[in-house]
Amino acid sequence: MTFLLPARRRLFLLLVLLFALVALFPLRLAFNMLELQDKGLAARAINGGVWWGNIEQLRLGRVMLGDVEARVSPIQLLVGRARMDFVRQTGASDDLKGAVTVSNASFGIDDVTASIGADGLLAPLPVSGVDFSDVSVRFTDGACVRAQGRIKARMAAAIQGLNLSQGLSGEAVCDGPALFLPLVSQSGLEKFNLHIEADGTYRAELLVSTTDAALAATLAGNGFSRGAGGGYVLKINGNL
Repeated sequence: MTFLLPARRRLFLLLVLLFALVALFPLRLAFNMLELQDKGLAARAINGGVWWGNIEQLRLGRVMLGDVEARVSPIQLLVGRARMDFVRQTGASDDLKGAVTVSNASFGIDDVTASIGADGLLAPLPVSGVDFSDVSVRFTDGACVRAQGRIKARMAAAIQGLNLSQGLSGEAVCDGPALFLPLVSQSGLEKFNLHIEADGTYRAELLVSTTDAALAATLAGNGFSRGAGGGYVLKINGNL
């Protein structure tokens, strides 16, 4: 004997079935379909479903982000964007929260609050880590179109006589097609300028204003050159 369900109930069951199928969709396949590898994201392993899974040893370029929980935002899918949220909340200093968002012509990070290690990443500049506070950056057609949030660069005590123990901080902005991080120390005598292009290439400079002859000699011995406006500057180029 066959029982016919009312149309509304059949529609409800169909929607439940579709939701169940999507919920079981592997996060690994979503990661690949979004082509996040082309944006510099890589991982050792990706487990679980698209609505909630975990990623082992997530890496953005040469920056290690570590193990995180991840999910795809269904709301962003409805407006033609794909957003993957990442979170690690253990109460430790390396907690992380944020997302990457992808559409046809744009890519960016959204609402990132995290503290990451950067030892050697910008060598010979003595940057040991970077703190993000509600940072969002959007590149469209290869150009920076939106940047906001606060960045703090933590510095290693690598240069004798140069005290950068409090780090350098500033607000993220767009400067032409590049993301620009103009960071300044508490004294205002040290500045760290970092330009990052959509493809991950960067140019960075650490500027130090000083009239101390001993410090000037130490800076010169560490690769700094005399700047056009006085003081000393160390410039490097590279790829993140």
